[in-house]
Amino acid sequence: ALGRAEDDVASAMKTLFVKGVVFPSPKTDPPTYKMSRDLVQFHDASILWPEAPQEYLDLWQDFMETEWLGVAKTFNKIMPRPFTRVIPVGITVPARTHVLAFEDIREIIDTAKTLSVTKCTCRLTAHKCDAKLETCLQINRAADYNIARGTGRSLTKEEALDIVRQAEEDGLIHVVMNKQNIDQFICNCCPCCCQTMPILIKHNVSVIEPSRFAAEVDPELCQACGACVDRCYFGAITTDDDGIASVETAKCMGCGLCTVTCPTHAMTMKEVRDRSFVPEKFFA
Repeated sequence: ALGRAEDDVASAMKTLFVKGVVFPSPKTDPPTYKMSRDLVQFHDASILWPEAPQEYLDLWQDFMETEWLGVAKTFNKIMPRPFTRVIPVGITVPARTHVLAFEDIREIIDTAKTLSVTKCTCRLTAHKCDAKLETCLQINRAADYNIARGTGRSLTKEEALDIVRQAEEDGLIHVVMNKQNIDQFICNCCPCCCQTMPILIKHNVSVIEPSRFAAEVDPELCQACGACVDRCYFGAITTDDDGIASVETAKCMGCGLCTVTCPTHAMTMKEVRDRSFVPEKFFA
């Protein structure tokens, strides 16, 4: 129908695959392809195109600075639930409560069949901080996809845990797809370059949901150092006249970063939402 040789079409599709424009189906041989599911998928896939010129990356950042907020507000109105959610820290300081398998980052990594890591597409284009670039973990089919494209580096489970441990120490927030089956990605997000965090923090647009947990303070253990205030990006932690910390649960996203650097372990995590808060399936 196209009047082109089969080999020519196959070569063109491979080029589009590497550029992040089309996605192969694992159910067909030879593979058939589909277009990007949505703008977010196109953003993440195409920015990791290995030969992407700087001009292309700059165009993406221009879009993020000028148009993305309006698009995100529209998504927020039409989608029943946000696309992603936070999961709490789990490597440095475990949450002192009942953590389920789909919110336990160690369990997610331990049960994965394939793991890879890619550069963070947000920091790759935004350049607003010096946080590590190679921090976006891919799981199973997503890992296979990025390894096949040459955009991801294969990881052992211990290597993946090391990346997560460092991310927690560096103040990056674990973010996954908003469902119970975690088989796509674990992003480690900063508050300045990320697609979702600045929109939530600066504009109060709910494009990402909290974890099922919130931080709490034992005032008897708090030594008024203020480390937790500095670690909270959401303005959920304040101090009284004596410097003793307290948490406004409604503002807390349940990331647990404040617990990582608390020298007296006064900051812990408590369960504040039922298991049913996390959808079994995306948009179910």
